[in-house]
Amino acid sequence: MRDTKHLGKHANKLAEEAKEKALFRTQRKAVEAGAHGTLDYTIKEGVNKNKIADQKILKSKK
Repeated sequence: MRDTKHLGKHANKLAEEAKEKALFRTQRKAVEAGAHGTLDYTIKEGVNKNKIADQKILKSKK
């Protein structure tokens, strides 16, 4: 009897956590591209000084 209560309680707890995770996933909103100055970042020093950091420059850095 005691084991079945604990197993049932644990199963309910896992089900609640899974339900909560699913709700958080569906409520998440996409971030705005370029928000807070991340899209047109100007490089401050180095060879590419005063250039806008785009994919072409960033790929060559890797």
